[in-house]
Amino acid sequence: MFRATSRSWRSISNTVRSSRDHLPARVTLLKPPTRLYTSGSSSSTSYRSYGATILVSSIAAVVLTQVWNSQNQIQCDDGALTIKTPAERDEAYVTPTKASELIPSNQDPKYATKEEIDQAIEVLKGKLKEDQVSTNPDELLSHGVSANTYHAAAIPNVVVYAESTEDVSAVMKLANEYRIPVTPFSGGTSLEGHITCPYGGICVDLSRMDKILELHAEDSDAVVQAGCQWEAINEEFKERGLNLFFPLDPGPSACIGGMMATGCSGTNAVRYGTAKGEWFLNATVVLPNGEIIKTRQRSRKSSAGYDLTKLFIGAEGTLGIVTEATIRLAPVLPTRVAVCGFPGVEEAVSAVGEVINQGVAMQCVELCDTLMMEAIGKFGNVSMPLPTLDTIFFKFQGSNAEAIEQNVKIVSEISKKHGGQDLVFAKNDRESDELWSARKSAHWSAMALVEGSTCYSTDVCVPVSNLPKLVKQTKEDLKENGIVGPLLGHVGDGNFHCALIFKADVPGEFEKVDAAAHRMVKRAIALQGTCTGEHGVGIGKREYLPLELGEGTIAVMKQLKNALDPKGIMNPGKVGIMLCLTWLP
Repeated sequence: MFRATSRSWRSISNTVRSSRDHLPARVTLLKPPTRLYTSGSSSSTSYRSYGATILVSSIAAVVLTQVWNSQNQIQCDDGALTIKTPAERDEAYVTPTKASELIPSNQDPKYATKEEIDQAIEVLKGKLKEDQVSTNPDELLSHGVSANTYHAAAIPNVVVYAESTEDVSAVMKLANEYRIPVTPFSGGTSLEGHITCPYGGICVDLSRMDKILELHAEDSDAVVQAGCQWEAINEEFKERGLNLFFPLDPGPSACIGGMMATGCSGTNAVRYGTAKGEWFLNATVVLPNGEIIKTRQRSRKSSAGYDLTKLFIGAEGTLGIVTEATIRLAPVLPTRVAVCGFPGVEEAVSAVGEVINQGVAMQCVELCDTLMMEAIGKFGNVSMPLPTLDTIFFKFQGSNAEAIEQNVKIVSEISKKHGGQDLVFAKNDRESDELWSARKSAHWSAMALVEGSTCYSTDVCVPVSNLPKLVKQTKEDLKENGIVGPLLGHVGDGNFHCALIFKADVPGEFEKVDAAAHRMVKRAIALQGTCTGEHGVGIGKREYLPLELGEGTIAVMKQLKNALDPKGIMNPGKVGIMLCLTWLP
């Protein structure tokens, strides 16, 4: 048993620790303005946010019913909440300075009263060690507010630092008895508001559960706890001289629990797929009533019964809390890195499609548009010359140098056929690391394009053949609205991210980029795609779930939620269908 985590996650800004070394000099890590999530309050309070006085808006808990109309509004049965246009919905932002500002003011009758929660906290203190139960205001803030998101923020009443599956079970049994909402927390790197606690309650922090419990190198798998960071897992294997790695690679500091919860992927997805593939063989899960289950055995495959492992992947903590998982590992193979500039996105995507259909072994195929390449060239700390064009980053993979060279030849021919330039290769390991690090830290390079700016990041995914159309429409939209928005994408699977750059202290700037993000989502769905390729739904995209999936699919989700969480205590307000279920009488 050994640890696989970095303690640096405790500081919110340090969630970008892997990219920090590549930050351009003009980028300063600042706490962005966070919207205050309050409920049921008719009074207004003024806060100072980057020199601006804002009005805290009211949001009430409701049941979502008929979900879409021509104004893109979600109707509610009591009229208390209507998700309107981005400008109307996101009118209030604050930079909280003390925890009391973020305590939800409403009391939903479905959940425990403040007095009952206080009583439960005392019971928890009796069941767990003193340092496992915290009501420290700073810790409450760091567990309800994230520098990674601009979605509404609210804090828990208490943070419980679980150290075992049994700890989580004890917490859930108590929460179930008292009807207390529970929000799971592992790395805190979510981009769609997954960690916010709109009804207060208990935040179960899994960061102390950061051990690799078992390693089966001969089976290419390992049993890990939910608080393990994927980077630390791979670093541990490397230090032990193992030629194995866990290939899912989302953002820096992401942990196994959150990776499962959001159905993550990353740059390796074109070769290894996503979390919803076969990279999680099983999971140990604590259900809302405190019961502990294991979804299946450790064998590489099984046709026995329902695939419950997949049920919890992408569920965003709304059906239970994953505490352990058996992860599949892949062999570390030789790679070679190159870039190729194209005259346009359509040509680049067409070339990639042909490369994939030819069966060329690629570990990564990444697109950066002209503006993103300009940012990387200026601020990415790359010594080798890079094209300032719509560019594909290729990471070739093969069992040996000869196999890679054959793939390089095929890709070079295909690229030229589609108008691409000659491939520019990294000459050594240092340049390869430098080039790929520049791609992984492109977010920060993009922010440096506008001095003193911050970034609103969003993602969508469409069939690869529809990606050029979506990118073209998005770029036209951004240009028309005067928004700086470099694009990058996992072009091999149709997933792309848009870094919407804006100045948080300029009135109306956030509303403008937020509206652009929502238009991009609607375009993706219209092109047979999804509102989120890998970030998850959270609270940020829940309004699009009915549009994307349809009423029949939503009805099945309702039944699953009701069966596993009849009291609606698991991560309420997330995903969308779970929002509907949370407040059923």
